[in-house]
Amino acid sequence: MVKLSRNNIGKCILSGIFACFFMLFLNGQRLADTSGGFWQNVQFGGGVGLNFGDGFFSGAIAPNALYNFNPYVATGVGLNFQYSSQRDVFKSTVVGGSVIGLFNPYQELQLSTEFEQLYVNRDFDEQFVANVDDNYWYPALFLGAGYRSRNITFGIRYDILYDEDRSIQNQAWMPFVRFWF
Repeated sequence: MVKLSRNNIGKCILSGIFACFFMLFLNGQRLADTSGGFWQNVQFGGGVGLNFGDGFFSGAIAPNALYNFNPYVATGVGLNFQYSSQRDVFKSTVVGGSVIGLFNPYQELQLSTEFEQLYVNRDFDEQFVANVDDNYWYPALFLGAGYRSRNITFGIRYDILYDEDRSIQNQAWMPFVRFWF
């Protein structure tokens, strides 16, 4: 019997996200060949994020593929890359995948929910002997709201699974900018 470690479970989740994206892509190819309608509802884009204050910096880029079911509801998958640092404390690199859902009750208002499964690699400065370098999987579940103008959305999101000890963010709130093409 194979024992699944926390690291292997995270890899399985990330592999599942990639498999879903691949299946969506293959299904889209088949539909595009027969009807041409699938790709009319697909958008590519993503987001960038910044979080900073008191010597802390975090920058993120997250490309996404999105399927619009109608003018109000869309869902998609994405990849994430993030770099964070706290001056004289640590540096962190994060990679992962995400699943996003968007709801547009009005043309200018966009509500979002996004689940991310992230692999975190943190390296602490030598002066912090108590803090050991760390590698682990971290889930994040963001609820957000933003102002949408054509293919750009500016907003803020909140991580309801925020853990002060494990999160690479210094707070649960994070502004965002999303672009769609």
